[in-house]
Amino acid sequence: MIKSTIDNTLQRSLYYKAEGNEKRPLLVGLHTWSTDCYNHVELMLPYAKKYNFNLLLPEFRGPNLTSNPECTKACGSEPAKQDIKDAIDYVIKNENADPDNVFLLGLSGGGHMALLMAGFCPEYFKVIGAYVPICDLEKWTRENDYYTEHVLACCNNDKEEMRKRSPISYLDNIAKANLKIFHGKYDPVVPVSQSLNLYNTLMEKYPKSRVFLDIFDGGHEIDMEEAMYWILSQYEKKEKAKVTG
Repeated sequence: MIKSTIDNTLQRSLYYKAEGNEKRPLLVGLHTWSTDCYNHVELMLPYAKKYNFNLLLPEFRGPNLTSNPECTKACGSEPAKQDIKDAIDYVIKNENADPDNVFLLGLSGGGHMALLMAGFCPEYFKVIGAYVPICDLEKWTRENDYYTEHVLACCNNDKEEMRKRSPISYLDNIAKANLKIFHGKYDPVVPVSQSLNLYNTLMEKYPKSRVFLDIFDGGHEIDMEEAMYWILSQYEKKEKAKVTG
């Protein structure tokens, strides 16, 4: 339970400590739209153990659903973003997490939050991976009827609030991140156009930024092997072979 620096409430996170006493990388996993911090235990814990990484799974105010009585504080709100930052600060101060090797990974609603964190504090993360993210909430309400009522509830039926909670509103800061967006070409939940639009808009303004887009053959899903390949490629940077014409 970690105290929020915004409203002093105690917010839940799960933490797995890497073996040994030396500083080890920190993998931060962000839960999906309709779930809580327990959502990624089975998905990410095996990889934290395999590579001897610390693993942090913050709650950031719970699911983005009308059933969450505090849903207005979920879904990319200022308290939700600060909860993630507070949790990272706490484990860096009190555990053996290496502040120079913090890796952020999110899927779906967690991908949405990963992009928002790139816009909020890009300097915190050595690597960010955002899988099948929602990039524009208002646009998404026109693309997926099932989630519309939940988006509206979280954002108090306010279009300006939807804009504030949409990653596409923070391109200037996202351009400072070392980020790869992964999106399934046939995603039936969050159209691939969400990521394409954000990426193309950002590239027009920041063509030399370290933001990349991987459109893969699939739907609304994550390939953890591919995600970890991206993270590890940046953790232990290796030169690639030059190709001549």
